[in-house]
Amino acid sequence: MHELTKGANVGLAALSENVGSVMVSLEWTSSTGEGDADVSVLLLDVNGKVRSDADFYFYNNPVAADGSVQLLGKSPSGSGNKDRIGFDLTAVPDEIDRIVVAASRYDGARFGELGDLRLTLSDASGEDLVRFGIDEAGAVSAFIFGELYRRGGAWKLRAVGDGYAAGLAGLATDFGVDIDDDAADETDGEPQDAVPCGMEAAVASVAPAAVGAPPPALDSVPAPRRPEGEEEPKKPTPRPRTAKKKVTLPRAAKKSLAENESWRSARLFPVSLLKSDRDRETRATSVLLSVMAQVPEFGRRLTAGFGAPAGRMETFAEVSLPHGDAPRRPDGVIRVERAGKLWTALVETKTNGNALRAEQVQAYMDIATRRGYEAVITLSNDVALEGSPLVDVRIDGRRKHKVALWHLSWAEVVHQAQLLIRHEGVGNLAHAWLLQELLHYLQHESSGCHGFQNMGSAWVPVRNGIDDETLCHGDARALEVVESWERLIRQVCLRLGGELGQKVLPVQRSKRGVDPGTRRSRLADQLCHEGRLHAEVRIEGTPGLLTVIADLRTGRLRTCVEIPAPDQGYPLTWAKRLVRRLAEAPADLHIETLVEEEAGGPRGTLERLRPEPADLLPKDGAHITGFRLSLFKGMGSSRGNAESGFIRSVDDAVHRFYATVVTHLEPPSPRRTPSPERTPAI
Repeated sequence: MHELTKGANVGLAALSENVGSVMVSLEWTSSTGEGDADVSVLLLDVNGKVRSDADFYFYNNPVAADGSVQLLGKSPSGSGNKDRIGFDLTAVPDEIDRIVVAASRYDGARFGELGDLRLTLSDASGEDLVRFGIDEAGAVSAFIFGELYRRGGAWKLRAVGDGYAAGLAGLATDFGVDIDDDAADETDGEPQDAVPCGMEAAVASVAPAAVGAPPPALDSVPAPRRPEGEEEPKKPTPRPRTAKKKVTLPRAAKKSLAENESWRSARLFPVSLLKSDRDRETRATSVLLSVMAQVPEFGRRLTAGFGAPAGRMETFAEVSLPHGDAPRRPDGVIRVERAGKLWTALVETKTNGNALRAEQVQAYMDIATRRGYEAVITLSNDVALEGSPLVDVRIDGRRKHKVALWHLSWAEVVHQAQLLIRHEGVGNLAHAWLLQELLHYLQHESSGCHGFQNMGSAWVPVRNGIDDETLCHGDARALEVVESWERLIRQVCLRLGGELGQKVLPVQRSKRGVDPGTRRSRLADQLCHEGRLHAEVRIEGTPGLLTVIADLRTGRLRTCVEIPAPDQGYPLTWAKRLVRRLAEAPADLHIETLVEEEAGGPRGTLERLRPEPADLLPKDGAHITGFRLSLFKGMGSSRGNAESGFIRSVDDAVHRFYATVVTHLEPPSPRRTPSPERTPAI
């Protein structure tokens, strides 16, 4: 990999032949695991300015209509986050001279508080080509990591490493973006809903009845008639609009017209007559690929992270391809055409608990390499882990053409469908309805697409070994359970994030550069010693990390969150306000006062503390640093996803804790809401 220093540059064509589409990742770590930032991209002309406000891509304008830029979101990386941006350099307009890649922090946070800042660029096959490590960012709230620019018709990358103390508003203004700093005041104190924007195929207008909105109110008094001969006053020129109207389906179901409750609505994708795993795989593949081709927003969302360009997509099922003595039939093929060039991926699908077969995937990798295809995508209920491939394949290094191997879980497919139809919106009602039908099919008990649903064969022996204290350090079965636990937590985050429409990410506390296998081995030894599985989850817009602890010795699950004490006020006021906010929380919620000393502070159930919040105050007057809120429940014993299974109990515990406790807590100071009519208020 090519290492860059500040100010240095490198030509992308010299590093790989596959740089028409590239992925840029920005990474950072935090000592607490809570430090975070948001990426942004600016497209600049030869004058170093944006052509219009629409050339500014950020958290509320994540996708370019031409597919040249797409913010792909965060994923956990060590004790921090990795935020990814997909660039289709072949789709960047000719008048764009350079592309600035930056990130910003909010609420007084500075980049100097983060560690191990770095930019990594990889090609369409997923191979890392360039890395730029940043030693010290300083007390700035916006930071330019690097920029892509044209020279002689070819793209180059420059390592910038400069910050802005004025934040993202100052950075964007310098590049010609018209920032609407007064947008938050235009609503006269009323909260303003953020409007999803930047997605392709957006509609300009939708009939109010189509989306459940009330019809516009009529004026009670007609406007006065304009005198004859008087010219109509000119309307002011509208400012650039970056937000676009989107269609989402209402959550509340309409009253059914069925004659009785036994009637079931007709579905586009029926799940009847699915008698075998082969039937489920064939039906699931065809259903998914057909919706991807018909709903551009959805198809692009699933393939952009795999290096696919934005373009016309066609999908095929049960394609026969020659391979040795007998032809191979991958479950599906995805082809995307842009500017006369084709991007092709083979798809191999598994449902239920069926595992991917290494020899089968290897054959598809060989076919893709020989035919010049770009990728092989595997799709199953399993969840891929960093540094732990689901299948091991052999890559022939002698071939110049490289094929990328990607994995997608059914839980990720459901997550993306939920985000689009419930939160972000799609281009029209037909697309929203298609996604709803897909979601209904995937979530049906007979589809076989329910995500990770088995803790593995080591689950029962490890539990028994912990009970009778015979589980030894270095036992490979403990490592297998830790990997299954990590997969489960990732899936819980996907499900909760899809329902909330917010970023929900697992937190992995480890030093930068630590091998994921080494980290999991340490956690396996910790499991053998303590008999507990531990995970932390960061939910956007909440005051603290949600912690999940599975105590295999006692058979209990603990979900908890720690909230810091306010900076001002009196401890008794803090306690009263907290108890008042938790008026609708479960009575068995445990509240513990956190103090500076190692010994814990006062604690009790919410039911006991409601009449006497002062019982939360330390008797010795110790300094209060915060409060810990916890719920306990029994955990399932079986390894599967049944009602009594461990997987279901963890999923239910996290969702219950969020719905009954976290939602009542005071959120952190909000960032300014972007105006729906103008580029963001930052």
